[in-house]
Amino acid sequence: MENMRQSHIQQRKGSRLILFTLPLQGHINPMLQLANILYSKGFSISIIQTNFNSINPSNYPHFTFHSILDGLLESEASTEDIILFLSILNVKCVEPFRNCLAKLLSDVLEEPVACLITDLVWCFAQPVAEGFKLPTIVVRTTSLCSFLGFAAFPLLLDKGYLPIQACRLAEPVQELQPLKVKDIPVIKTSKPEALYEIVRGMVERAKNSSGIIWNSFEELEKDSLTTLTKDVPVPMFLIGPFHKFCPTSSSSLLTQDRSCISWLDTQVPNSVLYVSFGSIAAIDEVEFQEIAWGLANSKQPFLWVVRPGLVLGSEWVESLPDGFLEMIGERGRILKWAPQQEVLAHAAIGGYWTHNGWNSTLESLCEGVPLICLPSFGDQRVNARFVSDVWRVGILLEKKLERGNVESAIRRLMVEAEGKELRMRALDLKGKAEFCVREKGSSCRNLENLINYILLFACKDATLCQ
Repeated sequence: MENMRQSHIQQRKGSRLILFTLPLQGHINPMLQLANILYSKGFSISIIQTNFNSINPSNYPHFTFHSILDGLLESEASTEDIILFLSILNVKCVEPFRNCLAKLLSDVLEEPVACLITDLVWCFAQPVAEGFKLPTIVVRTTSLCSFLGFAAFPLLLDKGYLPIQACRLAEPVQELQPLKVKDIPVIKTSKPEALYEIVRGMVERAKNSSGIIWNSFEELEKDSLTTLTKDVPVPMFLIGPFHKFCPTSSSSLLTQDRSCISWLDTQVPNSVLYVSFGSIAAIDEVEFQEIAWGLANSKQPFLWVVRPGLVLGSEWVESLPDGFLEMIGERGRILKWAPQQEVLAHAAIGGYWTHNGWNSTLESLCEGVPLICLPSFGDQRVNARFVSDVWRVGILLEKKLERGNVESAIRRLMVEAEGKELRMRALDLKGKAEFCVREKGSSCRNLENLINYILLFACKDATLCQ
């Protein structure tokens, strides 16, 4: 089998791919996982990245990295207003990217480049690549169902759902079932027109690309795939979950505290609630304290990631209620950042309270861990609705974030019969996720299709087809 694999890889030597990642944790992780997958299939990998949130090349010695100057001022290098940040980045990186790509393509000592694989949020990468007659495959690091929500913005504007009105939050969006108005994937920003422009461009680029790679799998999003292929008639490659194909070095921008693993080793199976709200989401001090009281009053063991900057106006955990740490004792553990995939795979974890970023949601489903959903913005809201209403593997916190509601949700998930039913369905999805990356699974098949598709680009160079 290994000889066959090596032969398979050798056949693909001579093709180089250029990947361009967006410098945000939720985008860096899947792009590097994809890079590892393609490298394992014999492609040479060059990665273009910005100086902001740059990846440490020493963690990936099998790739070549090329940094471009993003030109961000200190006042601009903030993700507090993510739409404003992306708008600035998309202006300042155009020429540095063009120059870097020209240099890579002109290097006669390197293998020919088959195509560019870029994050779909980069608005200029595809037009620049077209100027070099370089095919572009885009990567969307979110779910298909959330992309459909973004793609529907023109309709939602026309129907009056946007801008969102507080009095209509609970109203169903008939054109996007099962979404409610509160689930529309808007992102709070000082420049709402910039949000619409980014979304419009994202959908347009998807339609004009040479293909789209998704970190999802057909068994999970079959209906969304059917709908999407009608509106976006380009090749679709659902090859997720990326992280299940091959191990990867840590691409975390924050230092992971692995001491939590030895603590989890001391806990009863399925007893611990893992709590983490991702790398960007923020909450206020009142919400933070209500979460703390809910965790304390639930009497359930918990592992809580409190990222520096999670609580607005606080450095770390100074906003915890007085006496909280003494109250919980050894029943709870608070840390700044965790090795999340390893945590979710641990036998002690019985549930995950999440912000529903797509990476986190997918990683949880892959381990059969049911969820409590507290989405913050954008695609997280759509993911949470599908988790609770479509896949039925989680509880969506729709009421006020108050300690009584928090305690109730935790006990429903971790103790009561409802939680057992959610866990059974989550384990069923885990089985499907494991099968899809095996030899005859849908993602494995789509990956082979992707490889063959890329090789068609490579074969346009006669030197590769001889």
